[in-house]
Amino acid sequence: MDSVTFPTDIEIAQRAKLRPIGDVAGDLGIPADDLDLYGKYKAKIPLELSTRAPRGRLVVVTSINATPAGEGKSTVTVGLTQALRRLGQNAALCIREPSLGPVFGVKGGAAGGGYSQVVPMEDINLHFTGDFHAIASAHALLSATLDNHLQQGNALRIDPRRITWPRTIDMNDRALRKAVIGLGGVGDGVVREERWVIVPASEVMAVLALASDAADLQERLGRIIVGATAGKERAPVRAGQLKVTGAMTMLLKDAIRPNLVQTLEGGPAFVHCGPFGNIAHGCNSILATRAALALADIVVTEAGFGTDLGMEKFFDIKCRQGNLRPEAAVLVATARSLKMHGGVDKKQLGTEDLGALERGLANLHKHIENVRQFGVPVVVAVNRHSSDTERELRMIMDYAHRAGARAALADVFARGGEGGEALARELLDMFAQGHSDFHPLYPVDLPIREKIDTIVRRVYGGDGVDYSPQAERSIDYLESIGLGTTPVCMAKTQFSLTDDPTLLGRPQGFRINVNEVYPAAGAGFVVARAGDIMTMPGLPPQPAAERMGLTSDGAIVGLF
Repeated sequence: MDSVTFPTDIEIAQRAKLRPIGDVAGDLGIPADDLDLYGKYKAKIPLELSTRAPRGRLVVVTSINATPAGEGKSTVTVGLTQALRRLGQNAALCIREPSLGPVFGVKGGAAGGGYSQVVPMEDINLHFTGDFHAIASAHALLSATLDNHLQQGNALRIDPRRITWPRTIDMNDRALRKAVIGLGGVGDGVVREERWVIVPASEVMAVLALASDAADLQERLGRIIVGATAGKERAPVRAGQLKVTGAMTMLLKDAIRPNLVQTLEGGPAFVHCGPFGNIAHGCNSILATRAALALADIVVTEAGFGTDLGMEKFFDIKCRQGNLRPEAAVLVATARSLKMHGGVDKKQLGTEDLGALERGLANLHKHIENVRQFGVPVVVAVNRHSSDTERELRMIMDYAHRAGARAALADVFARGGEGGEALARELLDMFAQGHSDFHPLYPVDLPIREKIDTIVRRVYGGDGVDYSPQAERSIDYLESIGLGTTPVCMAKTQFSLTDDPTLLGRPQGFRINVNEVYPAAGAGFVVARAGDIMTMPGLPPQPAAERMGLTSDGAIVGLF
C-alpha cells in the first residue's frame, strides 16, 4: 500500500470493531464474573489465575540493536500472536504497558503498529487502568516518608548524603535529573540533593513486575534500600524500617493484577508493567506471563530492545526469578536497521544498498549467537518495510540460514496476522523439530565483577570492564551487605553492543566502562550503569506531543 494513503496507527485503531472484553476472556476460559471491568474493552483479571499450573509454551521476541529506523519488535510480537491464532493455535500475547514519557517524547504511541496493535490503543497509551499512577504514588509515598523522617528527628540516623532513593515522574524531564530540595525555612524540610527517575526506572516498577503475589510484593517493598546510616558503619536503611510498605502495597492492590485487552484481530492480550529494557529489566510482569501460560497453549512475550539488553535480562532475571522455561526466541531484524549498522545515513534508507546491508549483517550474527548461548532455538523475523527490495530481503534470509538460524519474512505492519503466517509456521515447525535447553548465562553466586565481566565478554563481545572508583567502592559495599549473590541488571545504551551509541555493527576490541553500581534489593538484583546512560530521559527538539490533540468532537489525533 502506498505510504501516502496508508492510515496512521491511531486511524487503524479507531476504525477497529472491538469485541466486548468478556468475550475475549471467554476464549481463555475466564468467566465474565471474574473480571473487574474498566469500561467495555479493558479488565483486570484475578491473581488466582497466576497460581495455576502452566500449560503453554513461552516464546520471547527480541531484536538486533535498536536504530532510529525502528525494528518493529512490538509490532512483530502482536502480529505473530495474531498469525498463530489464524492458524488455529490457542495463543495469547504478553507485553508491557507504555510510558507517557516516550509517548509524548520521540516514539509516540507504543502499542504495536499498523494492523498489528493492541487495542483500545488510545487508552493503553495514555492512562490505561491507572497502574503507572499507582506505582508513581507508592514511590512518592516512600520518598515523602523518607524526607519526613529526616525532618522529624531522624531516629534511624540516615545520612542525607547517602540517600539512594530518588523521586519519580512518568515524563521525560531532564531538568529533574539533579535538583536541590528542602529550600526555605526550618519547616520546609532538610536541604539535600535529589534526583528524579522516570517511572519505568522506578524500583517499585521492577518490584511489581517481579512479584509473585501480594505478600511477596509487600516483602520486596520492605527490602528496598533507601540509603545508609551516618558514620563508618554505613548500615543500609530499608523501606521496611520506615513502616510504610503496608500503605505502599495498599496503593498497588489493583495495579498488581494483570490487565486483559485484545489485539486488532480480537485475540487476548495481557498488558502489564513497563520497565525499560535499557535502564531496567525490560519485561512485562511475571504474574501476567504465568496467567497466560496457565490459560493458553502458546504465549508470545517481548523483552525490551536487543538480545544484549532485554533478552539477557529476561533470561537471567525474570526467568530465573519466575521459574519460567522459554522454548523459543524470535529475533527481529529489518533491512533498514541493518543498513544503518552498515553505515547508511537515515535519510538514504529508502535506497537499495546491498554493500551496507552486508556490512550490517555482522550485528545480526552476534544476536543470533547471543540467543544460542542460552540454549534457546531462534528464528529470525525479517520485518518487511514498504521500501525494502527483494534482493535486500533475500540477502538477510540467506545470511540467517548460513548462520544456522531459521528465518521468515514478516509483513505484519501492513497485513496483520495474515502477514505473519510464514513466521508462525516456522515457529511451529521449530517446536516440532526440537526442544529448548534453556539455561541462564551465569550462576548468581559468582562475585558481582565476574557476573558483569561474563555479560560483557559473552553477550556484548567486549574485552573486559573498567570501573570508576565509585563503582569499585559500591561493589565492595554491596557484597559486604549480602547483595553479591543476586543477578546483575545492566543499564547501557540500546543502540550499540558497546556503551558508546555511535559504535554500530559489531565492534571489536572494546571495553565497557561501568560508572555506577547500585542496589535494587527489593527487585532482587544490582544495577550496573555503563557509559552515559540516564534514568531520566529528555524531550527532543520537536516532541511528539506537539502533533497531538483533540478534535472538536473529542477524537484523539496525532497519537502514533
